[in-house]
Amino acid sequence: MELTYAGLFLLLFCSAYSYQFRSGSGYGRFVQDPELEWERMEKVIGEEMPHEAPAPETKFWRSASGGSSIPEAKKVPEYVIVPASKVQKEVFKPEKGARPLPNSIKEMLLAASATTAGEAAKPKLVDILCHVDRMYVRIKREAFKTREAYKYLKLGTCPVNQGNTAYYYLLYLLKTDCGFKKENTVDYRYVSNMLHYKPPGPVLREMPFDIPLQCKFPRFFHSFKVGLYPKLQGGTVFRALQPKSSFTLTPQDASGNEITGAKTYILGQPMYFEVKQPEGTAKSGDQRMYINKCFTTASKDSSSHPKYTVIDNQGCMVDGKVTGQSKFLSGSSKMVQKFSVGSLIFKNAVSTSSSSQQLYMHCEVLLGKLSPTQSSKACNYDPATKKWKELYNDDSVCTCCESTCSSPQTKASRNIISSHSWKIDLSSEDGYTEVDPRMKSLDTDTFSLEDPDLTEHEDFLKYWEHDY
Repeated sequence: MELTYAGLFLLLFCSAYSYQFRSGSGYGRFVQDPELEWERMEKVIGEEMPHEAPAPETKFWRSASGGSSIPEAKKVPEYVIVPASKVQKEVFKPEKGARPLPNSIKEMLLAASATTAGEAAKPKLVDILCHVDRMYVRIKREAFKTREAYKYLKLGTCPVNQGNTAYYYLLYLLKTDCGFKKENTVDYRYVSNMLHYKPPGPVLREMPFDIPLQCKFPRFFHSFKVGLYPKLQGGTVFRALQPKSSFTLTPQDASGNEITGAKTYILGQPMYFEVKQPEGTAKSGDQRMYINKCFTTASKDSSSHPKYTVIDNQGCMVDGKVTGQSKFLSGSSKMVQKFSVGSLIFKNAVSTSSSSQQLYMHCEVLLGKLSPTQSSKACNYDPATKKWKELYNDDSVCTCCESTCSSPQTKASRNIISSHSWKIDLSSEDGYTEVDPRMKSLDTDTFSLEDPDLTEHEDFLKYWEHDY
């Protein structure tokens, strides 16, 4: 029973001895065995940090006749770490061929070691380990005369956080708030701190001290090899380009909804278009959108032929004299211009083997002042009065539509924009292709304005009996 109590007492004593350093573990690195952690970091640092390696040993054969040996070659290190500020970069620049080393480089490589062979290693009372993210310090307990010396020992502002029978340990990461100071130079990165010992009380049994500690890391590692030829990797870099125009020309249905997919119209059916600026574009309250010219082609290329002009003469809906379906349409914003055009095809492009024809719309647009002029306007043809009328303002600017309207002073703001394609169905009701298609007539008894696709036929029916 007495042995059991003695074992429990010894266990409690050892726990209390190790716990005295755990109070500060929240400030640094707490490990079960600080000496094992120290040895682990020594191994890590030894593997990571470069060392000046000696040249490999070379064996020489003795002469068979005279017995004399060839003089031993001068041993030089395989490489030497040299501060960047002392490196002559031009000397190590790779180039074709060979040249002698300058004297300064010879001295650098053949420099004698500064260590003395017979110098005895002195035992260290304070050891320090430096790594890229931490600083470890250990001090021999025999350096102190008092049992609680660890209480007054600090690394900067951080206390001892580990200990055993031989050492006090201060194991801290550099991100810990211990007062680490960091400095960068051309050649090195320095991390420094101060090891303080400040025993209290009216008497002293050992002297207080402040020991400066510093970790030194080389910042650059250079490797040079004659005949090193860099290989340039080619490639293509893609960059999103700004669109050529700041406007869009969009086909729409009769309700004003954008047609995003493929669209096929029946010959003579009205088509609707909208010209506007993209969303998020800055708009001015004293400007208005104008369409100077619009034409249709069978090719995506706006300069291709044949072409059919629907808007011309700086904003005159010339196709409105042919069909009442072609007109400028008013809207809630003058920064958006809508118009409708009666669907059409190119007669010369019709063949007996084709059931449809693909077309494109191209328009020249610009921004101008709110008040229209002869060079920027939106004029519809009124078949009742046989006159031209401006969509919003004074009709006098449209009088030139029967002749030649003046062009704008500058052409820098003009933009040619194109819509995506659509198709015109050439098939008749019996399934055969008409070689010479004509406009399909409508029965006035079955005509209804409630059909949005047929609303634009109102003018056509109203003036049907008039011969123009």
